[in-house]
Amino acid sequence: MEPVNLLDNITLETTVAATPDQVSAELAGEAVILDVKSGMYYGLNPVGVRIWELIANPCRVSDVKAVLLDEYDVDPDRCERDLLAILKKLSDKGLIEVKDQAHA
Repeated sequence: MEPVNLLDNITLETTVAATPDQVSAELAGEAVILDVKSGMYYGLNPVGVRIWELIANPCRVSDVKAVLLDEYDVDPDRCERDLLAILKKLSDKGLIEVKDQAHA
């Protein structure tokens, strides 16, 4: 049986964190992430780097959004959509852990 994928239900109340199965490094304002399990490399732009820094330790998505809104001139709705989209991509690649809000 395949595990339930909480990523499809990610919300602002969800808790996320980078997985321990990756190694990352910042290079000229961008980040490179190595998934140790698969050997695949992934890159993040400067905003992605900031999100990655914020989720180095478990935190709620709403807290990440609040920091981004404070640090960047972005529409709140767009910020939320883009944040949820990047978190879904990161989780689809196995680079972050997603916990359901009831267990956060």
